[in-house]
Amino acid sequence: MILNLFKEQISSLDDWAKIFESIHVFMPLIEYIFRKERLELARIENLTSGTNAVFRAGDYVVKIFAPMEAGIEVGADINTELFGIKRAVALGIPTPKLIASGEIVDKYNFHYMITEYLNAASFREIKNSLSLSYEEKIVFGQKLRKITDRLNTPCENFDPIEVIQSAMNNNEWANYPDSFIQERLSYLANMCVDERAKVYCHGDLNADNIFVDGNFDSLYIIDFADGMYVPAGYEEALIACELFGFERPYMLGYFGEYSIESIVDLCARWLPVHDSGMYILRDKVGPAEEIRSLAVMKERLFRRVKLGRVR
Repeated sequence: MILNLFKEQISSLDDWAKIFESIHVFMPLIEYIFRKERLELARIENLTSGTNAVFRAGDYVVKIFAPMEAGIEVGADINTELFGIKRAVALGIPTPKLIASGEIVDKYNFHYMITEYLNAASFREIKNSLSLSYEEKIVFGQKLRKITDRLNTPCENFDPIEVIQSAMNNNEWANYPDSFIQERLSYLANMCVDERAKVYCHGDLNADNIFVDGNFDSLYIIDFADGMYVPAGYEEALIACELFGFERPYMLGYFGEYSIESIVDLCARWLPVHDSGMYILRDKVGPAEEIRSLAVMKERLFRRVKLGRVR
């Protein structure tokens, strides 16, 4: 039975982008989901979201995945996130408890997930609102290292994505100079990934997906939809460049005593592969139009790591 709860038209990613943060648009679906799952519905609030519709309802977070009509392959995201949450819980990694998941057959088919709401602040909020001491930054890096050491371990190959092929098909690098684009594609075509080195990676450990409790005692990891089965360097390059911005105390906590060359090599190897690499390089290393080759990329990375700060 089609419920006819959703009134908007979705035929492209642009259509979805216009409405996925609208409480008004999703309220009928949210009300139905909570009745279906026999949960008490509280006031709905927006939460930071990337691709899917994410809202807070009292003690719960409800995520409604984009339908296939938006041009996003959601089936893999849902299965990947469920796998990641269950695996994190089994490993004792702090993450919000999964309350329910399911599907609604409406004007479009909507998959959803409900988790507990964390009474904690995102790392982005912490960085922007508090002046953390040098020692606190080191401790943060150390705590995150303990989590990723448990997380970045072998598991069954849950992820059908072939990371190198996916990177070669990524058209988001189009703003970079042609010389860089061609050199990157050649690099990817000749890149060998050791199957024995593959581990589970969260895939998107940015400042919005790491939460810190009020006493700065515990870290929580959320949003496992980008989980991948790849070498740990894929995760570590993102952490060094995007999360830490190469800031020395965080880096010391996470990597220990590191050399500039080792971090440059790590980032130069994996950022051209990462599905957000083009944005990370642009925001943390330098304007896209100035990165004309892999050598220039490494040169800019060296400067940033040496400075120990972002642009």
